[in-house]
Amino acid sequence: MNFKGICYFLGLFCLPISFLSFINILYSSYFDYFLSIDSYFTTLLVSLIIGIGLLYYGKNLSKKINFIEQLFLIILVYLLSACLISIPFYLSNNQVTFLNSFFESVSGLTGTGFSTFKNIKYLDPTLILWRSSSQWIGGLYFLFFLILVFSSKKFNFKMISLTHFGDSNYNSEGIIKENIFKIFVYYCILSFGIFLLFNISGVRLFNSLNISMTLVSGGGFIPTNSLTNIISSNFQKILLIISMFLAMLNFYLIFNIFNQKILIREHKEDLYLFFLSIILIIFIYLNNNSGLDLIISIVSSLSNSGLTLIKADNLSLYFLFITIIGGSLVSNTSGIKLARFYILLKITSSEIIKLISPNSIVNKTIFGTDRKITDDNVKISFLIFISFFLSLFILSSFLILDNIGFEKSFKLSILTLTNTVNSQLFNLENLNFANLLTTSKISLIIFMIIGKIE
Repeated sequence: MNFKGICYFLGLFCLPISFLSFINILYSSYFDYFLSIDSYFTTLLVSLIIGIGLLYYGKNLSKKINFIEQLFLIILVYLLSACLISIPFYLSNNQVTFLNSFFESVSGLTGTGFSTFKNIKYLDPTLILWRSSSQWIGGLYFLFFLILVFSSKKFNFKMISLTHFGDSNYNSEGIIKENIFKIFVYYCILSFGIFLLFNISGVRLFNSLNISMTLVSGGGFIPTNSLTNIISSNFQKILLIISMFLAMLNFYLIFNIFNQKILIREHKEDLYLFFLSIILIIFIYLNNNSGLDLIISIVSSLSNSGLTLIKADNLSLYFLFITIIGGSLVSNTSGIKLARFYILLKITSSEIIKLISPNSIVNKTIFGTDRKITDDNVKISFLIFISFFLSLFILSSFLILDNIGFEKSFKLSILTLTNTVNSQLFNLENLNFANLLTTSKISLIIFMIIGKIE
């Protein structure tokens, strides 16, 4: 295994955390939050020393790493980044244990939104900003991981080829760097655009900044105890819906919008997601007439954010099922993904048709395009489906031992594997993660990472 090559890339992923630390130092200095500034100086120094050290260690050897090494690198990035991000939590005046700090960091990086803090409004504003930025950097890293994995010849675009019709030649180092740079630029532009729109809509500057970093990454951290303290007008609700939609759509959509390419032909999956959202809205609207608040809840579930303005009550199981579906195959969302459900349903119906009428011609295309569903696509979709429910069973078994009840254990396991926050949408808003057993916290940490890279 090319450990030095892995170390080189691992060092690169440490540097953005140094930049975020520097931003928080500037913020603390400008607004006179000097009690917390030392923790960000510590994070800056530690991340720079580790990052530069790893870069120096691996700079003179081959930077080519194979598929297994890429997956190993991704896991290491989550673990090391979480350790670095946990430093300000651990050194804060809130007396947070290291395990709780690490838990908070992993929750932010994976965009899950589970929190050991009960009253967010009492936190230092710099720490609230740090929580939100951990989601933002986690979303950016995940998009980088997609490019990194797609560049592998062994991966062979077995799933991405079904939902993206553009140029799939990522094997060139120059093209990989170019696309990583484009992702960074577009991600920043999108974040700034959401921030600007919310600020114009009347949301205060600090909340606009935090909510923009949450929405662009599909995360669940918010700067207050409830989203209703931020979002009130219909215009703000519409902005919230649009921002959540952007997080669950294929990230190549942003590429094609900027490059003025044909969108319908290349994004049939996104079109199906839109139609699915409409169907779900109509179906649930018949049971609960809540207007824009209902639409927010449905889009929030599909985008695996979990943020809501209403209490779901008897509809919580519906929203829980929607989170399992997830968004686009190539997005910041988790879950099994719509494309895989589509593949399994289509192949199952095709096999039934073949049994009934052996001489019939079976259409194995996806989303009405000319792309054929291969046996490899079916195997991968089935493997993800089985691994999801196997992980659900294992995690639920661990959580039941914590005496939180079967229903809560089951719901929390689904939310963990889909990286969705435990909001009032699922009747889990009162769950206190700080009081969970150590085994439960470690299990949640492991499966938050598994759910994100599965």
